[in-house]
Amino acid sequence: MQKKIHPVKVIAVTSGKGGVGKTNASVNLSICLGQIGRKVVLMDADIGLANVDIMLGLKPKRTIADVLSGACGLEEVMLDVDRNVRMVPATSGTMEMTSLSIHEHAELIYAFNDIADDIDILIIDTAAGISESVISFLRASQEVLVVVCDEPTSITDAYGLIKLLNRNYKMTRFRVLANMVGSEREGRNVYSKLLTVTDRFLDVTLQYLGSIPYDEAVKRAVRKQIPVVKGFTNSKATLAYRQAALKIDAWPVSSRPSGHLEFFVKRLVQNA
Repeated sequence: MQKKIHPVKVIAVTSGKGGVGKTNASVNLSICLGQIGRKVVLMDADIGLANVDIMLGLKPKRTIADVLSGACGLEEVMLDVDRNVRMVPATSGTMEMTSLSIHEHAELIYAFNDIADDIDILIIDTAAGISESVISFLRASQEVLVVVCDEPTSITDAYGLIKLLNRNYKMTRFRVLANMVGSEREGRNVYSKLLTVTDRFLDVTLQYLGSIPYDEAVKRAVRKQIPVVKGFTNSKATLAYRQAALKIDAWPVSSRPSGHLEFFVKRLVQNA
């Protein structure tokens, strides 16, 4: 008899370009969700340039590559980040998720199924850009959170990503987080700029999560290799991340199969 899988909220955090604070958002949102009692797994899905562990000041001895090779189980790879938060470190090499063998696909499915009962939210920190690996993760996730800042290239590249997912893969709903903005009004303006072009040319729905203000505390936290929500608990960025996490927590877990961890992994396999 097949094991019933515990529903998991699967969120892919992405951006059209690098340098917009996508990984920072993934890390800090994960910790804030853990602080309100959710069991979170943060997966570094930047297979070639793993950086979540660097941002957290961690030195993983094993990565997802060791799970896929059969050297260990997923529990042995995961590192404790904070209360209720664990991370799956990526490998810094040439292996790509989109070129896994059938055996490696099976190993990945079994590995995630083994921990499904102990996860409420799975956050996937994708690589920047629109590589096949990134698209595979985005298509497999229940929610896609696009991080964008007030720069023409950021907005243009975010639009390009959404356009690709909509036209090629019929994806129609995206969440938007404005990052490094001067004010909430500026964050709304960034969202409005993106909304204007998507409404004009695409059949998609954008939903505004909120904004994270530009904050020198974030830079200091990065230099110290600690999340800003841990090292600077009263900073403007920390307060904004907490508000965003509460909104994410209120997102419903889909009643469709895409809201379950097993389906996430199977979709990932099918998309490869």
